[in-house]
Amino acid sequence: FFFFSSRRRHTRCREVSWARRCVQETEIDYALEAMSKGESSIGICAKNGVVLASEKKLSSILVDEESFHKVELLGVAKGAAFSGLSADYKTLLMKGRKEYHKFYSRYKTPIGTRRISEELGKVMQEATHSGGVRPFGVSLLVAGYDDDGPHLYQIDPSGAYFGWKATAIGKNMISMKNFLEKRYADNIELEDAVHLAILMLKENYEGEMNEINIEIGIIG
Repeated sequence: FFFFSSRRRHTRCREVSWARRCVQETEIDYALEAMSKGESSIGICAKNGVVLASEKKLSSILVDEESFHKVELLGVAKGAAFSGLSADYKTLLMKGRKEYHKFYSRYKTPIGTRRISEELGKVMQEATHSGGVRPFGVSLLVAGYDDDGPHLYQIDPSGAYFGWKATAIGKNMISMKNFLEKRYADNIELEDAVHLAILMLKENYEGEMNEINIEIGIIG
């Protein structure tokens, strides 16, 4: 009798655990879908810096364009861009800035690009398995210039992060990555990387592109 009861509870626990895991995987799929439908963002590592570029489509002509940014600073020589839900981006941006200042206050030196990407990845990964919260519906591009040169990382809603020479996220990421594979070179200059980013945005932009509906940041 006791053996049967214990086995029954164990089976029920496995069923609950499996159901929870299915829900979590579904939520991550929703988060990835939100990212893939977001406005495109590009990151390109050059010899002497990193370029971040992004579409910036405003919902109305009445919106003050200075109140909304797609490319922002995390700290000195550290920047980020995103595709997905802007509210989630703001939350992660604040957490990244807090981590930057906490590290600097403790060690009196700027945090490395890989380290801050890892910390943001931990925050995003925790949201995939914590009760009462959903995964962040955003992917990040984190760029930085460290003592050993420029670095670029992509962080997905699952919390996984990868180093890239150049990449794109958002609704046109597949065609943009194909474009980068044909045009990118390891010895690309910063100015040429800016031109390449603008060309990619122009090729995939729906409508008329101007200085208001794109943003470009240079980390170097």
